[in-house]
Amino acid sequence: MAQLSLFLVVLLALVIPIFMARFQISNVPTAVAEIIVGIVMGSSGFNLITSTHDLTFLSNLGVILLMFLSGMEIDFDLLQRKNNPKGKSQAGKTVDPLKTAITAFIGIVVMAFVLAYILRFTGLFSEVMLAAIILMTVALGVVIATLKEKNILGRPIGQTILLTAVLGEVIPLLLLTIYASVNGGNAEQLWLIILLFAAAIFLLRRFKQPYLWFAKITKATTQLDIRLAFFLIFALVTVAERVGAENILGAFLAGMVMKLLEPSEATKDKLTSIGYGFFIPIFFIMTGVGLNLRSLFAHPSSLMLLPVLVIFLFIAKAPVVLTYMRYFQKKNAFAGGFLTATTITIVLPTLQVARKLHAITSTQSDAFILAAVIVCILSPIVFNSNFVLLPEDKIKEKVAIVGANAVTVPVAHDLHANWYSVKMFTDKKNQYKTYDSRVENLTFLPNLDEETLEKGGVFDGDIVVAANRADEDNIKIARMAKEKGVNRVIARLSEVDSKTLTEFNEKGIEVFNSTNVHAALMRAMIESPTVYRIMTNTKNILYSVKVKNTHYTGRQLMDLEFIDQITVSRIKRGDEWLIPRGATEIEPEDILVFSGEFKVADRVRDLLSKE
Repeated sequence: MAQLSLFLVVLLALVIPIFMARFQISNVPTAVAEIIVGIVMGSSGFNLITSTHDLTFLSNLGVILLMFLSGMEIDFDLLQRKNNPKGKSQAGKTVDPLKTAITAFIGIVVMAFVLAYILRFTGLFSEVMLAAIILMTVALGVVIATLKEKNILGRPIGQTILLTAVLGEVIPLLLLTIYASVNGGNAEQLWLIILLFAAAIFLLRRFKQPYLWFAKITKATTQLDIRLAFFLIFALVTVAERVGAENILGAFLAGMVMKLLEPSEATKDKLTSIGYGFFIPIFFIMTGVGLNLRSLFAHPSSLMLLPVLVIFLFIAKAPVVLTYMRYFQKKNAFAGGFLTATTITIVLPTLQVARKLHAITSTQSDAFILAAVIVCILSPIVFNSNFVLLPEDKIKEKVAIVGANAVTVPVAHDLHANWYSVKMFTDKKNQYKTYDSRVENLTFLPNLDEETLEKGGVFDGDIVVAANRADEDNIKIARMAKEKGVNRVIARLSEVDSKTLTEFNEKGIEVFNSTNVHAALMRAMIESPTVYRIMTNTKNILYSVKVKNTHYTGRQLMDLEFIDQITVSRIKRGDEWLIPRGATEIEPEDILVFSGEFKVADRVRDLLSKE
């Protein structure tokens, strides 16, 4: 029977996503589907799967990997204000995603404790701290997947929802550690948890350089990057258990350390494949198998708890809606609040800890899990049904061009509206009068000092182009833009001295020199007339795109469904340029240079660049 149970669990882990893809069930997270199938196949349903020693071991490993990968989901760059993308609200206010997310989460914490005390007052559930922790959690993985599908992860509203979800995963996990230490009789050892964080910092500092070396020498038969990841997991899990903390906190910290080591996309894909490809589905299926709905329905008090929990999980996130409404369209704010109500990844480990501490009965635990499952089904459906992509949400990159002249104005007109939002600035009154009627977003700046440029919003974009007539202005603007953390900075210089060129190369500032560009175009016309025609053709376009969509990685060029509609001329992999062939296999972070008709090229670029 034990071997049959293991076989059925592995079979279901394979069949469930195939079934969901075949019948286009996209609104329900795969994890929720796996729990539901586990309920059907376990003690609540056909009783075909039972908990065995092997399945328990694999399930425990699955939850550890789930927490590790959750830690790897956190983007620490978002916590730096200079990397925090800002946008304008309907009221014209600047939206700070980090500040908005913190405000929203403080509201969640307050509401969670209020609702937890209501549960205690009504006699439905007595553990206030445990209930509050569960009510304030957010399923970061579900949120990221949903935002990626909408392609708004890089927009202000997407970043705000994402940061709210990050807080909804990190803070409850820390509170759970404190709760477990106090209720487990280890309150006097609570300070020892500092040792866990110290160990994480030590491993991060000591393994930064070795990791970079491992990445260079790793082979298919050694996979040193993956071995290091598992060493980090078990090192911090061991330390966590030794100091009286929960092993899931150690696994979560290991994921954060791995993220800070800046692993390659290939490494991330391999770790995700190991986790979500085998161990994590077993954990979710066995969670469903362990649910005893018959027992739940036989206890009226626990059964009464179920609808109350579903309602409370939504009400707990009401402050998110109210906070978001101050900055975003009301319908999108409502949808964003519903999305943050998803709570499954932290709830399941939390309930494991609570059962181990005997702080919750098995029927109460089943009620919490079932409530989380119901909310995880409803939340993405409500979000997808109500969220409306606004024009600013559809824009890929914001471009700020300083200098309105005969070179920059045509460029601003020609940049594809589906990919770029362009704003132009000038400090010349005569240029402003000349081009104001021809340029949609042209702003006059009285001068080009740092305060005026920042107030005008020049540094809020993803790309800043310093293209004034005077080289000294462009050099000054380029330096300031880079200091402000702008991703790409381009400076138009008529004359380039070696000292400035060296400085700009070190800072990552790109230089546009008219003489060099004209010479390159002339050379292309003589040596490669076809390339020149592609670059100047108004019906076709030449694009370069970094491959982020894992659906297309690991596949050969000839197997791509759109390969007959585009021409791939070069592939850049790291510092190496490859000549593409039909059998060339695409790897994560490859940069494809290709040409094609406008509509086709746009679609291909969109498909390949989706994260």
